[in-house]
Amino acid sequence: MTSSKGSVSKVDGQHDAAETARMTRKQRRLVLIGGSLGVLAVAVGLMLNAFRDSIVFFNSPSDVAEKHVGPGTRIRLGGMVKDGSVVRSDGLRIRFEVTDGKAEIPVVYQGVVPDLFREGQGVVAEGSLDNSGVFDADTILAKHDETYMPKEVADALKKSGHWKDDYAQRAALPITGANK
Repeated sequence: MTSSKGSVSKVDGQHDAAETARMTRKQRRLVLIGGSLGVLAVAVGLMLNAFRDSIVFFNSPSDVAEKHVGPGTRIRLGGMVKDGSVVRSDGLRIRFEVTDGKAEIPVVYQGVVPDLFREGQGVVAEGSLDNSGVFDADTILAKHDETYMPKEVADALKKSGHWKDDYAQRAALPITGANK
């Protein structure tokens, strides 16, 4: 049996191949959502893999030794400035060692160090290791004691009535780490 358009009609429950290949709107939506979630999962996985080592705020000297960080790899090195290790050269060049109590890494830096930088104080240095194992820093960040409070903040707290006498006692303690 033929229709006026010349195509063969369905006979005895036979289905046209094009009709069975068609998806309903709901099926198309589900395939689209499923495919999108798959692509998103792969993208997130690739990003997390790429940022795996960069997410850490800093690596301790022990971490650097364990990971066998290669020369030229940019990292953040954090720890304490070893007592007796700071050597200032002509100009703005400074050499010191960063320690975490287990390992030490020598650091060289050319530039002005922060006011809070001193032996026995926490430091984070950004840069890379050279071939001889010396960390060549291009940025130095000194970490302050948790009881530190800038004068401006203290004045604002006093002015707003939120100042507590405990703040003044903690701020008067020495910054050597004895108050921790």
